[in-house]
Amino acid sequence: MIGYAMCGSFCTHKRSLQTLKQLVAAGEDVIPIVSEIAAATDTRFGQADQLIESLRTITGRSPITTIVDAEPLGPHSPLDALIIAPCTGNTLAKIASGITDTVVCMAAKAHMRTSRPLLIALATNDAMSANLSNIAVLLQKKNVFFVPLLQDDPENKPHSLVADFALLPDALQAMKNGKQLRPLFRTL
Repeated sequence: MIGYAMCGSFCTHKRSLQTLKQLVAAGEDVIPIVSEIAAATDTRFGQADQLIESLRTITGRSPITTIVDAEPLGPHSPLDALIIAPCTGNTLAKIASGITDTVVCMAAKAHMRTSRPLLIALATNDAMSANLSNIAVLLQKKNVFFVPLLQDDPENKPHSLVADFALLPDALQAMKNGKQLRPLFRTL
């Protein structure tokens, strides 16, 4: 059983959901987890209730949307793996700092305390500035892996990185084998 958490990088939700469909079609049993922001915010990229319904339809389960419901994902209801796709820079910073004030951060903390693997599909405009040190912190942790990253718009967003969602299934398989899919940083 894997957890599949989504944060508020709304422009990547469509790609994330497509990847989730592939994982479920390949036989993965998935528990969806949604950040408070993603569960409640309507944007030009989609409506919050549509995201929740899509996750329910794809996985056959209602998403976890509260800290209280995420906390048992540690020792009481362990997951084989946890994927955060997309993971915002805000969530990345909180995980790197041990802050658990959101659903996704609590799910990550609960999961990581059982020494099980975490796969991060980062999507943030400050990856190569404010969040670079947080990427480094998490790369040094045992059982934390990243989906390979691309600069999505180097000219207009020179500090931005986004996971290559097409590589998430391969990154998951590598993670299951205890390896980081490489190269970590890719070009378009």
